[in-house]
Amino acid sequence: MPLGPVMLDISGTQLSEDEIKRLLHPLTGGVILFTRNYVNHRQLTELTQQIHALRSPHLLIAVDHEGGRVQRFRENFTKLPAMRELGKIWDKQSSRARHLAKQVGFVLAAELNVCGIDFSFTPVLDLDYGKNSVIGDRAFHHEADVVSDLAYNLMHGLKKGGMPAIVKHFPGHGYIQTDSHLEKSIDPRRYTEIEADDLVPFQHMIDSGVAGVMPAHIIYSEIDSKPAGFSRIWLQNILRKELQFEGCIFSDDLSMRGAGDYLESMPSRAQAALDAGCDMILICNNPAGVDEVLHGLRWEMSAISLSRLARLHARNNTGSIIKLRENGEYVQAVREISIIGCESGELPLQ
Repeated sequence: MPLGPVMLDISGTQLSEDEIKRLLHPLTGGVILFTRNYVNHRQLTELTQQIHALRSPHLLIAVDHEGGRVQRFRENFTKLPAMRELGKIWDKQSSRARHLAKQVGFVLAAELNVCGIDFSFTPVLDLDYGKNSVIGDRAFHHEADVVSDLAYNLMHGLKKGGMPAIVKHFPGHGYIQTDSHLEKSIDPRRYTEIEADDLVPFQHMIDSGVAGVMPAHIIYSEIDSKPAGFSRIWLQNILRKELQFEGCIFSDDLSMRGAGDYLESMPSRAQAALDAGCDMILICNNPAGVDEVLHGLRWEMSAISLSRLARLHARNNTGSIIKLRENGEYVQAVREISIIGCESGELPLQ
């Protein structure tokens, strides 16, 4: 059964019968995991194996695991720094920051990979304008060229760990003060301003072969009255044609208020995002909404969308967490990451 366009979540650490039915639905194509789905490495690996065994090709399994405050799995995972810490290092020693970005990407991907996760929605390419608390230290830096540089190196670390990079939040979430999770969000800038700054890291990463892009649930009112994730102007005219992106476009969570203020019903949001150009749509923390979409959406995946999704399956390079912890490169990377943010530059005692 080919993958469908819907990525949904599950409630706990094991699959319920209702969840298995949802995952077997032909419109389902992936699962996004959260902290509530994790107890330990063994449990997580068994869960991902169960999900993968349901379908062939197997459902994609994703997570938001960026570092800093957005790290879904913590116990027995390496504590990853907020990306701003890499930006601070770049200001003092750019070559060291590039190296550490690569090491962070490698550890992030390798640890998720051995547990059966295909990719994380990372890195964040938003610029840090000092305005948006929901982005804040998730951003590498306020300068577009620095964000481009560090994100590029993090992507190479992810690749070394067996995972593709999925960048967000196109075309830039850092300028506005509002949180699109909670309210309608409008960026009033002209396209020329966005193009000169916020789009620079996206263009750089696209030129470097990034596999996926997630648009923001923000209305850029000078360009379109629709949020970027529902806008053919942004997704087709700009992202596909002008920036020449050929990878997978993921909607942000359609349950967010930034999406809900545009279209009330979940099936209408799903239809609008797919019509605009998304290859896969996310519906999180809303099982009733998932059921509405699975029962009401009429959508046939194109061959090109299926091809884009097929490239996102992780490559398992190490086999198990035990083997990974015996890998010298991984051990060295963890050691280097552990001192990021320590002003003394010395290893922490714990």
